[in-house]
Amino acid sequence: MISVTGVNKSFGAAHVLKDLSFDIRPGLMTGFVGGNGAGKTTTMRILLGVLTPDSGSIDVDGAPITADYRAGIGYMPEERGLYPKMAVLDQLVYLGRLHGMGGAAAKARGLEMLERLGLAERAGSRLEELSLGNQQRAQIAAALVHEPVALVLDEPFSGLDPNAVATTLQVLRETADTGVPVLFSSHQLDVVERLCDELVILADGRVRAAGTRAQLLAAHAEPEWELVADTDTGWVRGMQGVEVLAFDGGRARFRAVDEAAAQSVLGEAVTRGGVRRFGPVPRTLHEIFTEVTR
Repeated sequence: MISVTGVNKSFGAAHVLKDLSFDIRPGLMTGFVGGNGAGKTTTMRILLGVLTPDSGSIDVDGAPITADYRAGIGYMPEERGLYPKMAVLDQLVYLGRLHGMGGAAAKARGLEMLERLGLAERAGSRLEELSLGNQQRAQIAAALVHEPVALVLDEPFSGLDPNAVATTLQVLRETADTGVPVLFSSHQLDVVERLCDELVILADGRVRAAGTRAQLLAAHAEPEWELVADTDTGWVRGMQGVEVLAFDGGRARFRAVDEAAAQSVLGEAVTRGGVRRFGPVPRTLHEIFTEVTR
């Protein structure tokens, strides 16, 4: 497990990271989300040793992170870093050999990653000949070619079409399932919600919320309910312990002080006619993100 504990980082007068603490657990996909300038990329660079924190620590399984461990991390920067005039497979072989792989092993692994990411037919193409989405997939292959001990991916889904996103998700999930800790940032909250096992929400250099999706939903749950009935639901506005949030004829969305107040609405609705739907309104990651970062 990679543990970030009490990390602070300033650039001049700008205090970018403020007592940042969270864990990246082995075998799990950890989504790292936050607005522009929240500190995500700075955190990733500190994990990789590119930047040094002003204070705090990075530990792996309870011991300080080492240079050897950092060298084994697969990293994908938000800005593409491959050579545009070099063939895709040649780059993967080169990067694999930089990580200590033999030439044959690096080529086999490179071909395997290109096949899994749907780029096998472009192995001999120069990077600049690929579409932006395919360049992104090549960059992901580069992060995976040396069988990394951990993955740190900055906006890995940027520029990918839905089919490419699905393919990439599968490859990353399979990688995590081998026990590799994976940290990835993304502005695509729907993708994060589909993929991640745990979430870290960052705002203004601080962790505002962290945990599994279920834990975040429980911690930030609001007692909102929806009633859809065959008859007009305007009467809900007169129920005790209820605040109507939205109303449209036979549909009412409301907040209740407790479940008993909500159930009293259901009981009243039954006496007034048919009930088509009634229940709590599930919250989305986007709603939680907006709430904790505002």
